[in-house]
Amino acid sequence: MEEQMTIKVLIADDHEVVREGIKRILDEDSQVEIVGQVSDGRTLLSEIPKLKPDVIVMDITMPDMNGIEATRRIERDYPKVKVLGLSMHSNRRHIKEMFEAGAHGYLIKNSSLQELRDAVHAVVQGQKFLSSQITSDVIFEYLKPADVEDDTPYIWMLTGREREVLQLLAEGFTNREISDKLSVSGRTVEAHRSNIMRKLDIHHLPGLTKFAITEGLTSPEPK
Repeated sequence: MEEQMTIKVLIADDHEVVREGIKRILDEDSQVEIVGQVSDGRTLLSEIPKLKPDVIVMDITMPDMNGIEATRRIERDYPKVKVLGLSMHSNRRHIKEMFEAGAHGYLIKNSSLQELRDAVHAVVQGQKFLSSQITSDVIFEYLKPADVEDDTPYIWMLTGREREVLQLLAEGFTNREISDKLSVSGRTVEAHRSNIMRKLDIHHLPGLTKFAITEGLTSPEPK
């Protein structure tokens, strides 16, 4: 009898109850082994070399480094690892961001238990997986060419480092704290902050915070 492959899964979500729920669901699959759990993107990146997961089930909105930025780093540094995005957001923008970052699948958090298991098996085989909860209208909007421009600021106008700074600003970190976290000078942080405001045409912190929450970079919860 041919031996079945064990799928090593790492769970990344900032809510323990969600992580434990995912673990319980996947523990019922004899082919899946949960190799670890983390609560933010930066910790996730440090754990990948040690835990060597095949699949990462990742929340999009996590503190410190969100799932979209973490997915970009994983695609660049660990291209064999498959990312399955998990989110409450089902709009075109979040789907587009995750797949462009390198995700292989996108699930809504109220998906069925079996759909989560199916998604893990699909992405580990290199297939794309999209939650059945996502409406055909959203899929059409995602596939439709973006040939009409408007004045709405979009998150992809920012560089990866600017998105990191924006998330940390929105989470209440000071310039000094951000410089420590990112190992850059305070002057560099201030330059990023100015560039963010200029590109988005948002010139006050409450507006930046609202934008970051709307874009799924962070949640309304305090740091």
